[in-house]
Amino acid sequence: MTVSARPSLYEPLARLFAEGHAREIPDLLSDAHFAMDGRATPAAVLIAITDVPHDPQVILTQRPRGMRDHPGQVAFPGGKIDPGEDAVTAALREAEEELGLPREAVRVIGTSDVYHTGTGFLVTPVLGVVPPDLELTPDPIEVADWFQAPLALLLDPASWTTNEVFWRGANRRYLELDWQGFRIWGVTAAIIANLSRRIAVERLKDAA
Repeated sequence: MTVSARPSLYEPLARLFAEGHAREIPDLLSDAHFAMDGRATPAAVLIAITDVPHDPQVILTQRPRGMRDHPGQVAFPGGKIDPGEDAVTAALREAEEELGLPREAVRVIGTSDVYHTGTGFLVTPVLGVVPPDLELTPDPIEVADWFQAPLALLLDPASWTTNEVFWRGANRRYLELDWQGFRIWGVTAAIIANLSRRIAVERLKDAA
């Protein structure tokens, strides 16, 4: 008897990703105008999506409160791009260092829109699919906690609320979502919002 292979999210997600990045999209979110002293440090993050076609989850971390950049915030695993690295290599290395996520377990789909943070990082998101049953071992110096959130929820604009704060001499609008006690906002929320304009949540559901 032949056992059929389990359906994979990789092919339909890669197709939607390619279609979404083949067109120009105006007014993507950016905090470049808040960056001070011309700082523009290249960085990369891994958007790791579990390979469960009907309920894919996104792996997110919470940073320790003692970190210099974005302390205590929910983030994708990632960090600065080291000399000699590209964004994909850096994102995979950081995810392995932070979560013990084996780089060979990631099926990379591609890189998305660079996000310029108000703290002066040029962040390249790297989208990839990972097995749903990975045993992760977070580094307590880098990661205070980690969790998963549904991809469909994150990509749905209706899930988010818009707030405003006065920061560095100007009003800054930002998106926010509470998921099981974790506050997702700031850079992470903006990267997700930009990605949602490349991958329509309705098309994602149809592809599952």
